[in-house]
Amino acid sequence: MGMTIPKEYGGLGASFYDCALVIEEIAKACTLTARIVVEANMGGISAVMAYGTHEQKAFCAPIVLAGDKPAICITEPDAGSAATEMQTTARKSGDRYILNGTKHWITGGGVSKLHLVFARVLDENGNEEGIGGFIVHHDPDARIEPKGFEVVRRERTMGLCGMPEAELKFSDLEVGEAFLLRPSAGLKRSFAQLMEAYNSQRVGAGTIAMGVAAGALDRAKDYLKMREQFGRPLAEFQGLQWMVADMDASVHASRLMLREAAKTAQVSATGFPDMMMAARAKLFASEAAIKVVNDALQMFGARGYGDQEPLERMYRDVRMFTIGGGTAQILRTQVAGNLLDIKTPQTREGYVDAADIGSVRAVGE
Repeated sequence: MGMTIPKEYGGLGASFYDCALVIEEIAKACTLTARIVVEANMGGISAVMAYGTHEQKAFCAPIVLAGDKPAICITEPDAGSAATEMQTTARKSGDRYILNGTKHWITGGGVSKLHLVFARVLDENGNEEGIGGFIVHHDPDARIEPKGFEVVRRERTMGLCGMPEAELKFSDLEVGEAFLLRPSAGLKRSFAQLMEAYNSQRVGAGTIAMGVAAGALDRAKDYLKMREQFGRPLAEFQGLQWMVADMDASVHASRLMLREAAKTAQVSATGFPDMMMAARAKLFASEAAIKVVNDALQMFGARGYGDQEPLERMYRDVRMFTIGGGTAQILRTQVAGNLLDIKTPQTREGYVDAADIGSVRAVGE
């Protein structure tokens, strides 16, 4: 927890690459624990460490180092992949902001102590200034929710069941002005800068998927050597040999792409991994992991489908990683836009050339 927090704030000052090595090993055994480690080193906390004031860093670091997994509050009921369509607002009132709105599918919402809540920032006259991130402290151990902070419900999910996915409602929740993250580019560009932290989170999420796949591969190899049918070990059947070879190639390719992406943070001006490489790596690793785990389960037959082996849980867990943290389809759009030098917002108005933001070319129905 907090490996990437700088030493001056009590952390190890570890790189995202160092963190990825740890996450892979944990994910081989438990997807959920690995996910907690990702969120305690990448995403929300890395945004605070990159863009926060000294006071904000000093406030958040001890909470994370003590074991808290910060919750990133971006998604809303009507704003998923189109995150900029969020309706949650934070209106200025003296030295405070008043938050109103609803967030949905918030991992650890209401259980985590730290919440990084994204909202449309309004001045005292109601004029929008941009999208900002607010540090909201909620202590579930106190059994008393702060006024204006409500956990509406917790969703039942297919996998990763040990961490709740919550719907949160903010009703005139007061947050001090000192808890607004203010990146150097200002509020107009605040959201874009804060989302750079997602590049590290995507490397982390892809590494979890790859780690789960590596764990499934290890179990499959051991089982093929141990299990006998027709008088010989399954490892001697060529069909299964080819399957395990393909599984190994997928895991190895995923590992190389993810580690390559993680390394770019060390030379990046932002301190975060390269967007293109992070998106490409998460896309490949998350989809490859589903197939690897599925093939491993197939090798175990009915035993893999039952709960006496962890593969059925691993299969349910790994399915999430083509959805959370940027769907496979959104990542493909980002990669394609980068390759073709176009901005593709997926709106009816069409797409915008990156080289000429002012010219809009309409697309056919």
